[in-house]
Amino acid sequence: MARLLYSLLAWLVQPLLRRKLMRRGRQEPGYLVAVEERFGQYAMPALPDDGRTLWVHAVSLGETRAAAVLLATLREQWPAYRLLLTHGTATGRAEGVGLLREGDVQVWLPWDTPAAVQSFLDHFHPRLGILLETEVWPNLAAGCERAGVPLVLANARLSEKSLRKAQRLAWLSVPVYRSLAAVWAQTQDDATRLAAIGAPVQGVFGNLKFDATPDAGQVARGQAWRTALGRPVIMFASSREGEEAELLQCLRQAGEAARAIQWLIVPRHPQRFDEVAELVTRQGFSLARRSQWDSAPGLVEMSTDVWLGDTLGEMALYYGLSDAALLGGSFAPLGGQNLIEAAACACPVFMGPHTFNFDEAASLAQEAGAAQRCSDLASAVAAAQRLVQQPGRQQAMAREACRFAKAHRGAALRTREALAVYLG
Repeated sequence: MARLLYSLLAWLVQPLLRRKLMRRGRQEPGYLVAVEERFGQYAMPALPDDGRTLWVHAVSLGETRAAAVLLATLREQWPAYRLLLTHGTATGRAEGVGLLREGDVQVWLPWDTPAAVQSFLDHFHPRLGILLETEVWPNLAAGCERAGVPLVLANARLSEKSLRKAQRLAWLSVPVYRSLAAVWAQTQDDATRLAAIGAPVQGVFGNLKFDATPDAGQVARGQAWRTALGRPVIMFASSREGEEAELLQCLRQAGEAARAIQWLIVPRHPQRFDEVAELVTRQGFSLARRSQWDSAPGLVEMSTDVWLGDTLGEMALYYGLSDAALLGGSFAPLGGQNLIEAAACACPVFMGPHTFNFDEAASLAQEAGAAQRCSDLASAVAAAQRLVQQPGRQQAMAREACRFAKAHRGAALRTREALAVYLG
């Protein structure tokens, strides 16, 4: 009865979803691609029901990068499988294009109505579904169970906040988690929370993102640009709404001390690039956008107050360019963004009090000396400024960041071994 009511609501709000996609598509055209796929209608031919389709769902950009790590090791073990890759966001889908090989298919995850889910399963005939991190939907789980498609949750995480929400909706969430074939958690705390709502946790494998290898060419290019610049660079990595304005206020208050440093802002969401650019110039700072550079920052860019990292797929370059990074999403109660890539690129991290999305990674990084927690953005800005003015200390922290990133690898191999039960 509970899922019936949920399904009715999901069906009724479909017109609102279409309108939301149209509005979002005006800022991010990727949302206007193949809209009907979200409702179970496909222009491409159906895949054969031959047991050779491996379905991986990576909702957004971060999950797609984790999927890249997992897929690399899965293809080594099972090269005969074709990939069915699904997403929920335009950034995830754009990143996922680079993971496709001949014969693979990429579509949107269907909206969670029984009809759309059934159409998806009938069209693609997946042998196994691998959901990454958090994406579990009632009708999707029920449809897979009816169709005999094992559905697993890999690299799984569940924050305390999400657990409380799931417990309030236990009538809906508990049956969904119980229906999963297996769950492999990132941390023991995640495992405990997932088990509390009925998930069949079968192991704690660590975070797949530790197994990612940054683009060495991008890192080297960023480091070369930093050397040519001749002054320290501090990056605000994956900044969220409201945080950029607070940073600019800190820079204004710092005065001359702030001008001795090159500031780089890389917003988390690409639809905010223009908004952040306008904010910076409105506050009286000069701005250079990475998308408008030639191959490297020129004389004009080198005399600019703020650089805006408004490109996709260049985070390794930005971290290589930076002496230190402020962790976006951690200075407002948003849970923080992933700091593992920064550490792998030897970039020390300064984070705020809100890291509940990556609690264990944040704590381990702090213990290793790869990151420092600060009470607010102003204190993080001050601490980062002090670090970059002390080359010896900065280099030591960068070395610890590298060691920390390398010490926690292995999740991809452990996940591959667990998947052998389903893939042979």
